[in-house]
Amino acid sequence: MFYFDYYFYCGVCVRENVLRDRLFDRYAKGGSRFARFRSVMYYIFKRYSWHLVVKSTLIIKRCFDVILSILLILALSPVFLITVILIKLEDRGTAIYCQQRVGIRGKRFTIYKFRSMVTDADRIRNDLDNLNETQSLIFKIKKDPRLTRTGRIIRKLSIDELPQLFNVLKGDMSIVGPRPPLPSEVSKYRLRDLKRLDVTPGLTCFWQVSGRSNIGFDGQVDLDLQYIESQSIWTDIKLLFKTIPAVLTGKGAY
Repeated sequence: MFYFDYYFYCGVCVRENVLRDRLFDRYAKGGSRFARFRSVMYYIFKRYSWHLVVKSTLIIKRCFDVILSILLILALSPVFLITVILIKLEDRGTAIYCQQRVGIRGKRFTIYKFRSMVTDADRIRNDLDNLNETQSLIFKIKKDPRLTRTGRIIRKLSIDELPQLFNVLKGDMSIVGPRPPLPSEVSKYRLRDLKRLDVTPGLTCFWQVSGRSNIGFDGQVDLDLQYIESQSIWTDIKLLFKTIPAVLTGKGAY
């Protein structure tokens, strides 16, 4: 027993000595001051190189948003004009609907949409709670009685969302990102749901190309968190290409 304990003790000592020598050779060669200098420089490099990567990615994404939003506004200007005329002809109300939404880190901003409902839609909203078909925080009705004839068409084709390209230009939104929620919805968020506000909201994201309103709120949160964890310029480009057929087919849009 004594021999075994002595052998075990010596083995531990040998391993500790080897480990200490390796650590010294790697970090402390040249003296303690040099080791301290190396550790500080290593920390600075790790920290600021990561910041540089993140900042450069955000800058590239912002440039991508500005350039693409300008091109889309110019290309779709005839659609803007026709939509305004149709809305005006139907009930002569305002063509643009402004609404408060919650953006990155809880910052509120005004979102722009083509008006797809009657002019007093907000006033009669509370009378329709019992018709909500999503069974969640989000209020959605497939055959919403507040929708106008023009509104049903532009909703189906997501044309009502086009004015949000100006939100992208302002910096309130991005082309790709989680959809911005209403303040009333955010007030009911769980801690996990608040993670959606860690990034700039966008026009399209995973759940818009995966079924849209047919996906429940929890499923939407899962997809948004998936995007946040895997976001990249390449992911944004792929989502944009997937958005085109999703918009044209109108699947899950109401």
